[in-house]
Amino acid sequence: MTDRLVIIPARNEEKTIRDIVTRALKYADVSVTDDGSRDRTSEILKEIEHECLQGRHVHSLHIITHHKTTHIPRGLQDGLKFGIQNGYTMFITMDAGLSHDPDMIPDFINLHPDTDIVIGSRTFTANVPVYRKLITWMGSVAINYTLSDSYFDVFGPGIKDCTSGFRRYSLRAAKIIAESELKSVSFDFHTEALALCVRAGMSVDEIPIKYIFSNSSFNRRVLIQAIRFIIYLLRTKKRYSVKYQITRDILQKSKPIISGEKYDS
Repeated sequence: MTDRLVIIPARNEEKTIRDIVTRALKYADVSVTDDGSRDRTSEILKEIEHECLQGRHVHSLHIITHHKTTHIPRGLQDGLKFGIQNGYTMFITMDAGLSHDPDMIPDFINLHPDTDIVIGSRTFTANVPVYRKLITWMGSVAINYTLSDSYFDVFGPGIKDCTSGFRRYSLRAAKIIAESELKSVSFDFHTEALALCVRAGMSVDEIPIKYIFSNSSFNRRVLIQAIRFIIYLLRTKKRYSVKYQITRDILQKSKPIISGEKYDS
């Protein structure tokens, strides 16, 4: 068994799920949260799982099934819970739609093993609309400010890409995210996960990645949710030492986390 786990939330990804999972399996075990898929995603995952049992892949696949859609936060959180329960110490999250390149997984694994969060900064992009680039840039500027210690510190930790979902988490970062009662409901999960860890004093680094834009569920509603969460971070900017005290306490907790199967719904 490897100590590394790739976590992929997936909903109706029959066109890409085989490619993304089988390529990721070359580098680590994989946990896929099938989040209420209504196409052939579930069937394809079971086929790959059977192939793993036959020894056709180097690593193993675990499937968490949500019978009703719960969206990104629950999908990734359940994957982290499963990984912690089963002894993994390094966690890599990525998209199921091939916007992230699985062959970059070794770059995440090998960079500064003691760093708590390694973010894949979308330096090289393909097919990304200008408005999406602008939203990403503006979001990172705002989030950095909310994570600074002072109202006069405009740049904060200086993270270039605060909303990228291609990331590596350490065990202690994973524990905070897995055990926190999340407020995010969609893509704002990536912002919340980052805030939880940075406000607990954890280290962050970035590596450049190529991001290929494809069909996305990002829309006006998702944008509004993201803005609301940034406003929440701004409101708690000076008070986060109290608001997020629980995150520091989680680092000291040692009780086991219930297996991911319990969270099937």
